[in-house]
Amino acid sequence: MLIFLKGSSINLMIKKLILYTLLLCSSTVVSFSQEIVTGLQFNYLIQKSDANKSIIKGMAATDTIELPFFDDFSGDYILPDNNKWSDRYAFINDTYSDNQITTGIATLDVIDASGRLYEIASSSVFEADHLTSNPVNLNFAPSENIWFSFIYQAGGLGDLPEQNDTLALQFYAPEESKWYSVWRANGTSTLKQFTPVMVRIDQSRFLKKGFRFRFVNYASLSANLNDPSMIGNCDHWNIDYVLLDRNRNEADTIFRDVAFRQQMRSVLKTHEAMPWKQFRQVYLQEMGSSIPIRYRNNDTIIRNVTRNFEIRDVYKNSLSHSFSAGATNIDPRTNIDYNANLIYTFNTDNTDSALFLITSYLITDDFDPKENDTLKYYQTFSNYFAFDDGSAEGGYGINGLGSRNAMAAYRFRSFIKDTVRAVRICFNDSYLNSNKREFDLLIWDDNNGLPGNVIYSMEEVMVEQGDRINGFYTYILPDGVMVEGDFYVGWKQRSETFLNAGFDVNTPHQGRQLYWLNGAWNQSQQQGSIMIRPIAGDPLKTNSVDDIVQTEKTTFRLWPNPASDYISIDCDELILSGTVYLTIIDLNGRIVMKVPYSERIDITSLARGIYMVVTTVNGKPAGFNRLVKTR
Repeated sequence: MLIFLKGSSINLMIKKLILYTLLLCSSTVVSFSQEIVTGLQFNYLIQKSDANKSIIKGMAATDTIELPFFDDFSGDYILPDNNKWSDRYAFINDTYSDNQITTGIATLDVIDASGRLYEIASSSVFEADHLTSNPVNLNFAPSENIWFSFIYQAGGLGDLPEQNDTLALQFYAPEESKWYSVWRANGTSTLKQFTPVMVRIDQSRFLKKGFRFRFVNYASLSANLNDPSMIGNCDHWNIDYVLLDRNRNEADTIFRDVAFRQQMRSVLKTHEAMPWKQFRQVYLQEMGSSIPIRYRNNDTIIRNVTRNFEIRDVYKNSLSHSFSAGATNIDPRTNIDYNANLIYTFNTDNTDSALFLITSYLITDDFDPKENDTLKYYQTFSNYFAFDDGSAEGGYGINGLGSRNAMAAYRFRSFIKDTVRAVRICFNDSYLNSNKREFDLLIWDDNNGLPGNVIYSMEEVMVEQGDRINGFYTYILPDGVMVEGDFYVGWKQRSETFLNAGFDVNTPHQGRQLYWLNGAWNQSQQQGSIMIRPIAGDPLKTNSVDDIVQTEKTTFRLWPNPASDYISIDCDELILSGTVYLTIIDLNGRIVMKVPYSERIDITSLARGIYMVVTTVNGKPAGFNRLVKTR
């Protein structure tokens, strides 16, 4: 049985989120075990942009924008262009819709500017994301025929807003310092395509220098979720092709633009990324024969376009290959899915890794917007296998009665005899830290297309959120595991609660993803991929004490237990390793106390109950124990 929930958890930082969700959302009380995909609570990509602001386009805003105002959200940035927009709530992406007319959309959801769920989020309607323009010079007479237009989509590949959820357009009257609502759309729309909207601006209160406009998402969380680990991002609205200009009319809905409509993906046949030495063994069967691109003629007349491509070796800073696919005519309002023949195989002098930049660009008419005519993709060959694209749109897990001991597995293939040294898993942040629990990390061999014997297990591993770059947490296998041919990596649950692993909606698993319930393995029915990546090859190196990952629980003594007022913990060996903290977590996964190590810890503030005590060294988990708190 499959459920889509209006809520869940995730990880990505600067959009205080429960981020982008997938097919999730109508809330249901779970009674039987099942696969579940939910929305995110946290946006790692936004966090990454905060750490690297160079990917945010146009850091300095102009004083007042002159007409025309135009943005189709194309470009290498994930937050709104500061030259045009004054806030950072919307998420600029290509993953929450597959029907956009050009690359890039602005998605409004219930994640704030810090990448997490809004603190005011509730089951009642609340004011969530904004997308607000910088001041615009609109000091014109009504006869100038000024119109504001955009296209929008409810839900997309995210959560469909419900009837009480609303996308609103508001205009700002500078002399009154007041916002006016001029248009709105309610949820539950079944339209999958983008819908155009035209609004004339002829009221004198708006025709002033300093005019602004904004989109506002009025959203609500599910009212009936009984597991906080499944509460996540919801109520998605996708916005594209925003245009404010004069000398327009109500029928001016034609986009005179030929543009890419989706980003490029890996040109390998099956992998998004794989170890370089593995690729070199099977390049004849793994190297793709084409570069797939998707573009569109948004005009009402036939247009001509030339398609060009180049591949650069990033490490050598040299051009490896370039070619043109020639010119062609495109019919009006037509999508083109084109595979450009590629007679080339990735090659470089490096022996352990490689990185190639693939660029596709269109030559179009001079009057076309140029921001959406170029795509770039980095083809990575490192030390890991990946089928996901590195961006989670939802959360995956198995939940409900009977799901204790449930297992999830993803099939990989080692084309040579190799050693798995570590496993990276993207676990989403969860509401109230409710998925902070233990699981068993497992690796299986193959048994006729299904997981067979367990060839490695790491028991009672704690769910951890990943680093600030991509959200993956690395679980190191101390002795490594020898693999050859098909093998499976995944987990075994220790409870009937939702683990909430990152789920990439845009990469179908093609039968490689399985789950175990009621004594049998089943092929996953979810359209996407669990974000799990085995690392193979030479032993991993650590560069500093901060890189050390404690892979086994350090035994520490906690006394008294049960305890009512104070506890003591024997952590002598841990203290020698670095900075030690103790975190106490309740049965709902909530952190109720986090303190530096000391010989005597006051627990009088804790309510009576059972808790988990986690020790960390330099931010990495090092040991676990259970505590019974009495009065």
